Order: sequence, then C-alpha cells, then structure tokens
Amino acid sequence: MPSDPFECRCVLCYDYGDLDEADRMGLMIVANVQRHGWHVVMVPQDDIGPGFAYTIGLAHSHGVPELAMFGLDVHDMHRMLNTLGERAVAGTVLEGGQEHQDVIEDHPVQLRDVDLRWYRTYFGQAIEFYRRPPFPVLQVAWPDAGDRFHWDDQAGERHVQSQPQLWLKPDEHPVGIWTAEL
Repeated sequence: MPSDPFECRCVLCYDYGDLDEADRMGLMIVANVQRHGWHVVMVPQDDIGPGFAYTIGLAHSHGVPELAMFGLDVHDMHRMLNTLGERAVAGTVLEGGQEHQDVIEDHPVQLRDVDLRWYRTYFGQAIEFYRRPPFPVLQVAWPDAGDRFHWDDQAGERHVQSQPQLWLKPDEHPVGIWTAEL
C-alpha cells in the first residue's frame, strides 16, 4: 500500500474528457460507485485459473483500501468483500496484517497489503477507474478447514495454489497458476 496519503484521481473526481467513450462495464462501475459507494468485479474461474473478485470505489467514496479475494466462488467472494466494505464504511479500520472474524463462517480472514507490481495483472478495471496506480489494495486471505493460511508450512498444496501471495514482489512469488500471466 502506498505510504503517502491517497489522492483520488478517478473518473468521478477528474474530467478526463472520455467518460462518454467508456464501455458498458466501465459505465456500470461508475454507476455502482455513485449509487452504492463501490462496485465488486467478479472474474469467474476458467481454464486458466481460479476466480477472483475485487472492489472498486471504496478508496474514492470512503477513503479506505480496495479489497481483493481469490480462489473461492465469485458470488461468495462478492458477499465477503461487501461485508468487509460495509465494516470499513461503518468505521472499522482495515489494514494489512489484521485478522477479521465473521467474514467466513467460523474462520478468520487475514488482510495483506498488495504490492503495486501486481496491479496491471489483476486490477485492470480499477486502473481504468482510478486512471493510474497507486490506489490502496488489501488482499483478503482465507484459511483451509484447519485455519491454515496458504503461506503456512502445514497448508496442503491445493490450498497453497488456491490464492496468490500478492504482498510479495512478482519475482519473489512461488511459481504457479498466479504467476502464469507474468
């Protein structure tokens, strides 16, 4: 996450003169941010890899980090990201290194700061909205049934591969499905 205070440069804060050229998705994101305060992009699982979801607009509307989650059903991640977003709007401070309960039933999630070098790989719609990084993003990591996170030595290989470790620099990330696009 950037160390400097976030200065929003999104399409709602600045007239770049091209909003009328936005595609349907871009217009839907803008409308949802205006109406609800944020939008959740859902990228479903496919032949290339697991699904993921992330917010756009939390930083603009509420001055809190965007949130990203990987490896579960996109609709479940959408609900969980909205839960954390609602908490942030209600005053809960979200920061890297924190653990939060009651986002996933009976299991904690942990928040990690996302390294800026991953933004172009995973957050293209957010870059289009904010026009340029940096904007703050936290990865929401979820544990396996034994409450082991994917970076824990005891985590099984399937769980390790279920989510990236976006707090690492791309060249330090373990090779796998999440680094295939690099």
